[in-house]
Amino acid sequence: MLTWLCLTLGVAFSSAVVPFVSIELFVLGLAAKEPGIPFLLLGLVVAVGQVAGKLVHYYVGRGSIRLPEFLHRRLHAREPKPLTPRRAAWQLRTKRVRAWVESVRARCQEHPRWMVGTYTVSSVVGLPPYMATVVLAGLVRMRLSTFIGAGLVGRFIRFSLLAASPALCAGWLF
Repeated sequence: MLTWLCLTLGVAFSSAVVPFVSIELFVLGLAAKEPGIPFLLLGLVVAVGQVAGKLVHYYVGRGSIRLPEFLHRRLHAREPKPLTPRRAAWQLRTKRVRAWVESVRARCQEHPRWMVGTYTVSSVVGLPPYMATVVLAGLVRMRLSTFIGAGLVGRFIRFSLLAASPALCAGWLF
């Protein structure tokens, strides 16, 4: 059981840092394969791994960790490409998205409790996307203790329910 929990912690951490790994599928599979692992313990391990991994994104949003140069946008590239109608539409869309993100960030700084509530709901439900709220929490400089506490509680609820669901479904079906 300890081996599975250590593996789960590693997968949870890696899925938090690199979003291409699905911790939800892993938890469902593990809970179905190893029903002897208590679902609350599994939820706790995943919550700790997820929040620890998301600290990287939080600190990037806060500006404490600098991204590698190849991930930065180059403002003064060679010559600008000719503006086709398709590129013009794309630039307009991205400009609107950037303006929307900036307005949300400003509102979050004005109303810190709103940001805590949004972050907590996102950590349980996943809407708005958890990764986005993590970065936004860093941008608005949410207190680290609040970030960790709300994230642990929300992720614990989410993944405990998810780990318990294979047993619930098996109980209904058989």
